[in-house]
Amino acid sequence: MSTEEKKSGSKLIPIIIFLVVLIAVAAYGFFFMNCADNIIQGEAEITEVRISSKVPGRLEKYFVEEGDYVEKGDTLAVLSIPDIEAKLAQAQAAEQSAAAQNKKAIKGARVERIQSAYEMWQKAKAGLDIAQKSYTRVQNLYDKGVVTAQKRDEAEANLNAYIATEKAAKYQYDMVLDGAEKEDKEAALAMVDRAKGAVAEVESYISESYLISPVDGRISEKFPNIGELVGAGAPIVNVMNLADKWGAFNVREDKLNDFGMNETIKVHVPALDKEVDMKVYYMKDLGTYAAWKATKTTGQYDRKTFEVRARFVGESPEVIPGMSLIIRK
Repeated sequence: MSTEEKKSGSKLIPIIIFLVVLIAVAAYGFFFMNCADNIIQGEAEITEVRISSKVPGRLEKYFVEEGDYVEKGDTLAVLSIPDIEAKLAQAQAAEQSAAAQNKKAIKGARVERIQSAYEMWQKAKAGLDIAQKSYTRVQNLYDKGVVTAQKRDEAEANLNAYIATEKAAKYQYDMVLDGAEKEDKEAALAMVDRAKGAVAEVESYISESYLISPVDGRISEKFPNIGELVGAGAPIVNVMNLADKWGAFNVREDKLNDFGMNETIKVHVPALDKEVDMKVYYMKDLGTYAAWKATKTTGQYDRKTFEVRARFVGESPEVIPGMSLIIRK
């Protein structure tokens, strides 16, 4: 073989290699890139409960750390709320005052006051008796012509005055003996109920200074530091509800036939290298922003994306929120 032929052959080798690579890439694109994707990837999620207080205060102490397991009813943190505690003292003092007023209304007047009213009545009765006798004597003398009409009229006026005085003294004695009026007693009792309500309200605010876990779970996050001021409703602790875990998947609508409400599906957890059973319980479209737009004017159509959620069948404590979940169809 001549030298020129050898040179020509050496030039063809790179060209042939390039053509082979080009054909291989084209074949891969034809056979694999056009194949429908049979893998749907999702992520493990969990319900998180944000614990906050209805009253403002200063964070005094944490009883838990991030990652700790807590049970329903456990105390997570406590706030210092001196202003509310001062209002409780005021409310309790008002309650004691109202109770004393109510007791006084129920008990009635003191024994000394009752005795005094009784003696005034007896004095008025004695005066009336004397006035009655005096009027009788004067009337007899008037009938005999011994005294003038003026004297008889003065004796009658004196008698009428003592009759009115005796009636007033008797009424005063009866009123003191009966005690407070029905309306006064009802008003005193209403004041007691109002004071008790105020105390109960303040006590409910004080109970809010103790942050209690409403669920069994794990502490995922603590927000303020000890000593910081916390506003009403501001989150203080996050608790992961370990009993409410699920997986979220974004599924194109042309693949929704593989999913059905309450259908059990097999899901692979790569982090654990195991399969778990999950049951579909939720489907909702993600809106136009998550639509797959058609690239051709004919033969294709826009396809929406749906969020599909499924809960774990049975307990799956080893599945941690954020782990990838794979569905192969």
